Amino acid sequence: MGSASRQALASSVSALADARLDLTGGVQLLAAARTVGGSAQLRGLLADPGIEAAAKRGLVSKLFVGFGAPVQGVVASASAERWSSGDEFADGLEELGFRAIAAGGPSGSALGHELFTFEQAVRSNAELELALSSKLGGGEAKVALVDRILAGAGEATRAIVRHLVQFPRELRFVEALRRAARIVADASGLGIATVATASPLSDAQLARLEKALGDRYGRALSLNQVIDPSLIGGVRISVGDDVIDGSVAARLNDLRLQLAG
Repeated sequence: MGSASRQALASSVSALADARLDLTGGVQLLAAARTVGGSAQLRGLLADPGIEAAAKRGLVSKLFVGFGAPVQGVVASASAERWSSGDEFADGLEELGFRAIAAGGPSGSALGHELFTFEQAVRSNAELELALSSKLGGGEAKVALVDRILAGAGEATRAIVRHLVQFPRELRFVEALRRAARIVADASGLGIATVATASPLSDAQLARLEKALGDRYGRALSLNQVIDPSLIGGVRISVGDDVIDGSVAARLNDLRLQLAG
C-alpha cells in the first residue's frame, strides 16, 4: 500500500473498533469490498478526495441500504479518508471485513489455525486450488465447494474463504489465504510463526517454543506447525521475513558446502 493508504487504513481500523461489529457486520463489509472492488466507477467515486464526505455517505447509504447502520458508517468513514488509489480502498475494505470477523468470532489463534490448515490442504492439491481460484468458475459453485470442504470449520473461517473464492485477485489463492490469516492474527494482537519439523512436536514442546519466540519478538505468536520429513530432524521457524533454520538437513547442507570449499 502507498503511504496515504496506510494512514487511511489506520484511521479506518480505529473507526472499526468504535463500531464494534459482529460476525454479520464483518461479512457485510466483505460484501461491500466485493461490490466496490468489482466496479471501477465506484472505486473512483468513493476514493476521490475531491468529493465531499457527505456526498460519499449518501452514496454509501443507497448502495448498501440492506446493511446495518454501523457497517454503512464504517464504509462511509473509510471513503472519507485519502487513499492512494481506488484499488487500495477496496483492499482496505476487505481488511476491515477480516478484522471485524476476527473480533466477532472465535479467538484469532483458532481462526488463524483453521485458515492455515485449509491453506496447506489447498497448497498440496493443485486441482483444488484451480477449482477455487479460477476466474472462469461461477461464484455460487465455488462457495458450495467451500461449504462442503469446510463443513467442520467455524463460521468465521467459512465466511472468509467464501469471500476469497468470490473475489479473485492478482494474488495466488493460497497467498490470499495467508494474507487473511496474517490480518486475523494482527487483529487479535498476535504474530504468526510457521514451525516446520520432521515429526510433530508435543504440546509441551510447542508451549516452550511459543514462549521463547514471544520473548524474542516481543509479542505473542500463533504457531502453525508443518510436518516436513525432508528436514530429518531439528526445526525451521519462519516469522515474517525471519527464518531460523536449525534443521538437520540445513546443518548437513552447510557441512557439504564447507567440505566442497
